[in-house]
Amino acid sequence: MGHRRVIGTLAAAAAIALTASACSAGASSTSEGEGGESRTDMVVAHTAEPVNLDFTTTAGAAIPQALMENVYESLVRIDQSGELQPALATSWEVSEDRTEYTFDLQDGVTFSNGDEFTSSDVKFSYERVKSDAWQNQLKTKMDIVESIETPDDSTVTITLTQPSNRWLFDLASLVGAVFSEDAVNDLANQAVGTGPFEVSAFTRGQEIVFDARDDYWGEAPALEEVTFKYFRDSVAATNALRSGEVDVIGNLQAPELAGELESTEFQVIEGTSNGEVVLSMNNADGVFADQKAREAVLYAIDEQTILDTAWGGYGTLIGGMVPPTDPYYEDLTGVWEHDVEKAQELVEEAGIAGEEIRFAVPNLPYATAIGDIVVSQLEEAGLSATIESQEFPAVWLDRTFTNHDYDMSVINHVEARDILTVFGEGSYTGYDHTRIDELAAQADAGTEEEYVEGMKEVARTITEDAGAGFAFLFPNLIVADPAVQGLPENWVSDAFPIATLSWS
Repeated sequence: MGHRRVIGTLAAAAAIALTASACSAGASSTSEGEGGESRTDMVVAHTAEPVNLDFTTTAGAAIPQALMENVYESLVRIDQSGELQPALATSWEVSEDRTEYTFDLQDGVTFSNGDEFTSSDVKFSYERVKSDAWQNQLKTKMDIVESIETPDDSTVTITLTQPSNRWLFDLASLVGAVFSEDAVNDLANQAVGTGPFEVSAFTRGQEIVFDARDDYWGEAPALEEVTFKYFRDSVAATNALRSGEVDVIGNLQAPELAGELESTEFQVIEGTSNGEVVLSMNNADGVFADQKAREAVLYAIDEQTILDTAWGGYGTLIGGMVPPTDPYYEDLTGVWEHDVEKAQELVEEAGIAGEEIRFAVPNLPYATAIGDIVVSQLEEAGLSATIESQEFPAVWLDRTFTNHDYDMSVINHVEARDILTVFGEGSYTGYDHTRIDELAAQADAGTEEEYVEGMKEVARTITEDAGAGFAFLFPNLIVADPAVQGLPENWVSDAFPIATLSWS
């Protein structure tokens, strides 16, 4: 897992103009408010902002990052070590044939609108995932559910169509969020959940303000208010940290700055994540429908150079769609060795020399940096790629992710264990999912050992089919005021949890 490193002060980089007042403002701990009272608020900077508050109809990581575990809760959650823990369920039992899960629910839980939480809310929420009301592609994680029974208000029995090794883990993701039936009419603007916070203000593209609930069923948060502020520009986010406008950068989008830390003014936490940075190619249409063309790209790409140049060497080379924290991880970095001559040969064999490749690059710092390097590497192999910068999330999600109108793209897929959604039926990658469907189904229904071995084969098949390129595993780099405590070192779930945040 990740390790904690308190590295020091963010030096003034050449690209950042800092005034003397900004430097002095950031030089002291901001754990005290006016008059010397201990602060009860905190501001966290993020990059990709939500287009709305409804992850049931809108794809992307930004909405669940803000709302899961903070506003919405599931029956289970994933802890920092990647293990399942109880949440709205106090415990659960699994039948001998592994198809029936019986959950005992927490008592005394209410939604932020005052509605009482009961087993009927679980039944309503999970059946709704399987309905047309849900449009998020991740809803397929609930396809395996056959029936949901509520013998009493505190018990839920969920029956699966077959044994599944992954379903309970999937339940910790956004598909497991529990809603009140009376509060789903305007999810884009109103988020009503059982979590420790409620949304008191949402300004599109700017910020989300969370207020702590005084009637939360679990341990009360240490802070009364947490604000997520959104910055497209990493320099602006860094300046905001130095000036005291924000207290935490949730994931540093300018990793080259981390190497310039010189003192102990700020703490830098380096952890791991589920974020596979995927160099996606449209397998179903256009130039990359030919596997030889995709293979040419993979031989042309030098992932180590991409990692070192675009992201300051932070991150991990993986070669596939599985992070090392998953049980079925296998190092696949040797499948496609960097070989420009081989790439050139395949370009000629595929007859794609001179073909114009439309490279859809979301306007996010890591994607922009990677895009420029990839274009240069492709040129060496005889391929011509033109970058189409797309606003993220709105344009990229619509044009590339939903309508599949692209040749190549690059995106950080941060959802946990999402290999089957990225390369499954209907995915924007256009991968031939029939190559892995039976393998994945057999693995899921098998023993734990069969699951691990089967999913390794799934991942290897995708990589060997040149289904996509895998630049690197995204690091979790957090920079914060030294007085901030309780930061999530590893990003191993959908959420950026804030209930643990506090001031020392």
